[in-house]
Amino acid sequence: MTTMMGRGGGMAGEPEVRTAAGAVRGRWRGGQAEFRGIPYGRPPVGGLRFAAPVAALPWEGVRPAVAYGPVAPQSGPAVTSDPSRSGAAGTPADADADADADEEWLTLNVRTPDLGAARLPVLVWIHGGAYIAGASSDPSYDPAALAGAGLVVVSLNYRVGAEGFALIEGAPANRGLLDQIAALHWIRRNIAAFGGDPERVTVAGQSAGAGSIAALLTVKPARGLFRRAITHSVPGNHCTRALAAEVTTALADRLGTAPTAAGLARIPPRRLAGEVTALGAALGDHPERWGRLARTGVPVCPVLDGELLTETPWPALAGGRADGIDLLVGHTRDEFRLFSVLSGRHGTGPDGTGGWTDEEARAALELFAPPPHGADAYRAARPRATPGDLLETVYSDALFRMPSLRLAEANAAAGGASYLFELALAATEFGGVFGACHSLDVPLAFGTLGSPTGRQLFGERPAPEVRAVSRELQRAWVRFTTSGSPGWAAYDPGPQLTRVLDTASSTVRYPERSSYEIWRGHDPAPFDLP
Repeated sequence: MTTMMGRGGGMAGEPEVRTAAGAVRGRWRGGQAEFRGIPYGRPPVGGLRFAAPVAALPWEGVRPAVAYGPVAPQSGPAVTSDPSRSGAAGTPADADADADADEEWLTLNVRTPDLGAARLPVLVWIHGGAYIAGASSDPSYDPAALAGAGLVVVSLNYRVGAEGFALIEGAPANRGLLDQIAALHWIRRNIAAFGGDPERVTVAGQSAGAGSIAALLTVKPARGLFRRAITHSVPGNHCTRALAAEVTTALADRLGTAPTAAGLARIPPRRLAGEVTALGAALGDHPERWGRLARTGVPVCPVLDGELLTETPWPALAGGRADGIDLLVGHTRDEFRLFSVLSGRHGTGPDGTGGWTDEEARAALELFAPPPHGADAYRAARPRATPGDLLETVYSDALFRMPSLRLAEANAAAGGASYLFELALAATEFGGVFGACHSLDVPLAFGTLGSPTGRQLFGERPAPEVRAVSRELQRAWVRFTTSGSPGWAAYDPGPQLTRVLDTASSTVRYPERSSYEIWRGHDPAPFDLP
């Protein structure tokens, strides 16, 4: 059941679609039909807390789908109120919703340019947020421009923090990934009713969203649910079972309960999320206990549980235990600069080149450079680098750049077509101090330069070259989602062709040559107990 635009261009009522669980009514926005907050799973609370996702119950009548669903409790230093309840992206909070609505964390949103179309390509966005935060309602993810280019765009919420990724005795591991798989099953069953083609689904994500997709590339329950993947700034974060169990024990000890599903279920979700924030802030005080995890400030991430995830994505693909697909993967040039600036450390030293100390740079190299000689190789490759330069380079490489590059190589080894890019365009605000930092690519790809994040990075009136890069990246997404090629040559271990997006974009040999040589043959290693 659908309600369409009239032939004269007017609106014949609000758009309605019947899904497998019941009918939903959305809104027309800019000539496109948008549906927000559609449940793909039951609220994972009460008896379903810490359980694998369970399909949403059917409903009678027509369900309003005009407000974003609430997000799982958020953790981290930048936690704010739930954007979905405060009118983010122009959406008012639903004051009439019943109390249980705040626990409907498993919802998704669909924006379609043509409800009456058949088999439009589908782009599914999985948000980032370090596995502890994030929401599909972020204004940076406004799908209007991509839908206007002919894509059906889906975005989803999933469990984050301890609810989604803590290893808990008596509960399945990696519940956040299981949520994403459940959403992809919903899309396969229902997207045709919105004009999309279930056989032409591309998953896309940045940061933790990209890391999630890297995992989904290799797990059996996700096979056949998507055809292509776009991954920006793939993180290398995975935990061993031993380390993940130690994190859960620490959380439970702080809360005075047992590290089990029964024990933690007695803790209100928001209180548990707050304890994840507190533990993350305390990790750095005890590197002897937490090892490399101490330097991230994020206590939970995907776990090598031996069931859903038996190994990290890189050896799984390169070793032929997973099939390669069409993959568009890339990173920014100055990934770690964002965190360096936000911590007040970049550019604050006596010489103006950086506030990181020799000791901090040495610790970063010892912990994150590939063994056994990576630390010496970084110093040899950059003999005049300041401590800040060395630290930012090794963190950029270990946390995002090399996991992205190695994923391109592993996917190609598995028989897929990988297309690699580096974003070198620098932010223009604050004197350009952010450089081409982590997350700079998001408003460029979505064409949301007018969003709060876009304005903070590129100003109220983005320069023509910024708009040009945004158009190029959007076109690459649309072409790749539609045809499997973004418009430049596929990556090959020989020529290593890489698209560098900048004021004058070009396709060249992979530009971070010294980092490539240092990391040759080294995949990101999972975090483990020291």
